[in-house]
Amino acid sequence: MKKLTIALSMVAVAISLAACQREVTPTVVTVPVAVPGPAGATGATGETGSTGNTGSTGSTGSTGTAGATGDTGSTGAMGNTGDTGATGSTGDTGQRGKTGDTLVILPAASSTR
Repeated sequence: MKKLTIALSMVAVAISLAACQREVTPTVVTVPVAVPGPAGATGATGETGSTGNTGSTGSTGSTGTAGATGDTGSTGAMGNTGDTGATGSTGDTGQRGKTGDTLVILPAASSTR
């Protein structure tokens, strides 16, 4: 029942608002538009502006990349032949040799015939 009462109240409000509505006739108003006149004389030149401040020093650049390794050098020329060495000193005299054992060779015994 409560839902029905709310619905009927809404219908009554809508009907009462529609009955109060009247028709309006718009009024047209003409607004004058400004028409520009001829251009005026050129104005005087303005004063020169003051000098601007000096800019900041830029930041240091990045370090460059390492260079490539150089090529291997050529083989050097062959050296000169050295001088002949000096003659060596005479060596010491050797020791005397040992005397060997004496061998006695006997003739073979003759056989009796």
